[in-house]
Amino acid sequence: MSYQRVKFYQTGTFTVGNRLLDEGDRTVQARTDRSNSLNSGHRACQGCGEALGARYALDAVMRATQNKMVAVNATGCLEVFSSPYPESAWQIPWLHSVFGNAPAVASGVAAALRAKGKTDIRVVAQGGDGATVDIGFGCLSGMFERNDDVLYLCYDNEAYMNTGVQRSGATPARAWTNTTQAVGTEPGNPMGIGKNLPRIAMAHGIPFVATASVADLHDLETKVTKAMSIRGARYIHIHVPCPLGWKSDPAQTIKVARLAVESGLFPLFEAEGGVVSDRTPIRKQVPVEQYLALQGRFKHLFNPRDEEALAAIQAIADRNIHLYALLPTKPAMET
Repeated sequence: MSYQRVKFYQTGTFTVGNRLLDEGDRTVQARTDRSNSLNSGHRACQGCGEALGARYALDAVMRATQNKMVAVNATGCLEVFSSPYPESAWQIPWLHSVFGNAPAVASGVAAALRAKGKTDIRVVAQGGDGATVDIGFGCLSGMFERNDDVLYLCYDNEAYMNTGVQRSGATPARAWTNTTQAVGTEPGNPMGIGKNLPRIAMAHGIPFVATASVADLHDLETKVTKAMSIRGARYIHIHVPCPLGWKSDPAQTIKVARLAVESGLFPLFEAEGGVVSDRTPIRKQVPVEQYLALQGRFKHLFNPRDEEALAAIQAIADRNIHLYALLPTKPAMET
């Protein structure tokens, strides 16, 4: 689902951003009636991509449903920093499940609402990559298979950050974590392992799958809004840099996320019924080195320089660009 990109140029006034647009065309966060689903006062780290992504995503859900939404949250960073007992930063109906069963709990909530005839109240489940790609994988697959009327949001920071930066099934190749140390002849996370959850979700043939990033928050809002216009199982995989686990500058979270997209390592696309239906083109591809160099978890690739590993990671990005036709001059790969 594409949206109209609007550029504003300095005119010597204090008018900024999309407040110059008609009110109906403004993004959720530019409106004074936004719900602030995840309110200030939580305990996320500086520069936390997950906190940013969750606020934008859930405010978009609230707007799309006229504030009729229930959220189910798996255990993980988002749950821990937002709800330290007896406090909570949530201003929505919100349930905390255990680490692995958020999709099943959300399916139960949706079934209960349906049994009560409350079809106007929508259900969202959310969790990090550990709760989604690993621990909750079976429950999530079951939710997809049954086509339960739930939107699942995965905030992918590429490791188990809350428990000490351990590797997950979404940790990228050659990344340092506390369980994939930068030692030995092939340091970091081994090549060729892990899961591509958006592709697995597509294989279930569910109505809607998308990837999004905090690098493009308008795109994130647009995809969440589209997802809420659809019934059945839906999945959005959101890339959210973690300065703590990635050893990156908290002030550069958006830049890091943007380079992941522009290098091709994190492609932005949509799929309906298991088939790619839209993608966000890359205007100018950047080398993966520009992305990797900003993160301490990859510093072992540069001192000494590991040409073989860098070439292998570049090949992953190049394949993504070819697979999803992210550059105008390159047609889509047969899948």
